Amino acid sequence: MVKKFHRELDELKNDVIKMGDIAKLMMCDSVEALKNLDAKKADDVNSKKKKLAKMNVDLEEEALQLIALYQPMAIDMRTIACCLKMIVSLTRIGRYGKDIANVAKEIAPGPHIKKIISIPHMNDLVCKMINDALTAFSTGNLDLIKDFTERDNDVDALRYSIFRECVSYMIEDPKNITICTHYILVARYLERCGDHACDMAEEIYYMVKGKRIDLK
Repeated sequence: MVKKFHRELDELKNDVIKMGDIAKLMMCDSVEALKNLDAKKADDVNSKKKKLAKMNVDLEEEALQLIALYQPMAIDMRTIACCLKMIVSLTRIGRYGKDIANVAKEIAPGPHIKKIISIPHMNDLVCKMINDALTAFSTGNLDLIKDFTERDNDVDALRYSIFRECVSYMIEDPKNITICTHYILVARYLERCGDHACDMAEEIYYMVKGKRIDLK
């Protein structure tokens, strides 16, 4: 019975990682679609939203069944709780990716202002945070998330920098208002994805150590 439980728990963790890969891909590809005004890539991002939503429902049910059938304790229970929290964050990350992809389609055919400002760099930082959180979840290596507070601060600073720069462009020329408003929204979406990466990291730390930390 114990072996069967741990095998199913490992399967759940692997499924969460697969869901994480999809959510990460949606978010990272959406910014590439925006950067290049690539409607096809934006459509590819949107095509993944139903699969992500289904995984959210299926994995929640899978986790709850493990609790009901085996009544786990200690680290096993913390692992299932971490999975439940992570699928919520991953669903939201994927949804933000969908929203950014829709912005890409709305802005097309462009052109962009100032090579889309610092949004690609902000996206790189957030994608790395999500990837490191997923790897820490898979391996238990908490060194990957120990600097998340500083990294989250960098993402926040970029959001405010993008906002200020966009305001200056809007003041300079009212024709820039629409596209700059989109940039501001995208920066906000990326900031929230960074926050979700921190949320996952906090849950992963609790899963491994049994202690709570605050990374934001």
